[in-house]
Amino acid sequence: MCGATEGGLSLDGIDVAKEAIIQGQVVKGGEPVGNAYVRLLDRTGEFTAEVPTSATGHFRFFAGPGEWTLRTLAPKSDPVDKTVTAATGVVAEVAVAL
Repeated sequence: MCGATEGGLSLDGIDVAKEAIIQGQVVKGGEPVGNAYVRLLDRTGEFTAEVPTSATGHFRFFAGPGEWTLRTLAPKSDPVDKTVTAATGVVAEVAVAL
């Protein structure tokens, strides 16, 4: 995990202290992937939510505290799973490389 990336998603207007936020960027070959989908799966692997990446490859979920799996799906790429822990008051930054 790393800090927020330059030009990443703005947290303006979000009360981070009350949220468990998972966000990040999907890249392939160092370039952002804007036509990917990121799924949020619970501990048992059950589908919880899905969001498309922005034109800059960014995504964000407001999740409950606990362990989650991010499954990233993009054209001409194998799915990539990343485990992430969400906690109230914390922004979990995730970099996904395809």
